[in-house]
Amino acid sequence: MGLLNNVSFQRMQGGMEAANKRQSVLSNNVANVDTPNFKRSDVSFESFLQQQDKGLKPQLSAKVSDSRHFAFGNQLVVPASVVTTDEVSSMNNNDNNVDIDREMALSAENQLRYNSYIQQINSQISMMRTVVEGR
Repeated sequence: MGLLNNVSFQRMQGGMEAANKRQSVLSNNVANVDTPNFKRSDVSFESFLQQQDKGLKPQLSAKVSDSRHFAFGNQLVVPASVVTTDEVSSMNNNDNNVDIDREMALSAENQLRYNSYIQQINSQISMMRTVVEGR
């Protein structure tokens, strides 16, 4: 039936995957705070999603009810998250660029973002359940 395959669920799933990847990258940054020549990494996702939203134009789209049908119209693809490494900056004498306070703040922000994705998904599933059960 595809209730969970709409664009908003795909975007929230992409956001959750990016938040998971970001938490792993931030944990790696914190673990290497004293490692000489270590360069911090970060994950980009939300900025790609905003760029995609700005570029959208309303179009008619076709409903595909059979795998042999051609899909046309507004076919949205959720962007993938990208891990980037800051090779340029340096914070310490050992050429490490990890600031533990910044990493912890980013980790807290990431946790809030992840929780909001979970809350939105739960809310939409609750609405669907209400409609299906007829309460």
